[in-house]
Amino acid sequence: MTTAARVPALDHTPATAPTRAVAVFAHGGTVASVEPPRERALSLVRMRAIQEAVSRAAAGRGVEAYVVRYRVAGWNGAAADAHADVRWALDQVRERHGGVPVVLVGHSMGGRAVLRAGDDPSVTAVCGLAPWTPPGEPVAHLRGRTVVLAHGRGDRWVPARLSEEYAVRAHRAGVRVARFTLPGGHGMVRAVGRWHALVRDVVLAGAGLAALPRDVRAALDAPAPEGLAVPL
Repeated sequence: MTTAARVPALDHTPATAPTRAVAVFAHGGTVASVEPPRERALSLVRMRAIQEAVSRAAAGRGVEAYVVRYRVAGWNGAAADAHADVRWALDQVRERHGGVPVVLVGHSMGGRAVLRAGDDPSVTAVCGLAPWTPPGEPVAHLRGRTVVLAHGRGDRWVPARLSEEYAVRAHRAGVRVARFTLPGGHGMVRAVGRWHALVRDVVLAGAGLAALPRDVRAALDAPAPEGLAVPL
């Protein structure tokens, strides 16, 4: 099957109360590949664990959760395949749930994809986890959204300086952005509870179902660089 003929998919964890918001989760990938992602790829397994942790806290409050299943494993240059698949997912969410608030969560390549798609009219907040944000990634389109980034200080796969530079540019462009640093590397396996709690808090607040914790609010309101390199 050609790449053009493939269709993305969504893994759905339904809310257990009337739907009030949706969280869309996008996992990592690779720079260039037209092969389908492996079912047991570590990036997908890790994102499912984050989604499950969020759903345990949010499904009973009306938050539907979807994990995007990409057509191909790579970003693939100008094709930006993961970004196209997240845009497709947002259209699917609108068809199923109407105009409810949507929070985007992405790791690594998925972080790049959800940040690119953050200007969708349904999106209220974007959470990028160790996002792959090369120089030149657009930022101004995120004005009006809440953007929270987190990066492991020991990340050898996607250097933390990339998300720091991205956050600085976003802040200068008028985006309400905070960035946290955590111990460990790209897989987010150290301090697991802190990663999960941050995503949960961003999802619930972006959904309008809870206030952001004081430390996240303080980081969002702080000037650069104070709010862009907060140890968590």
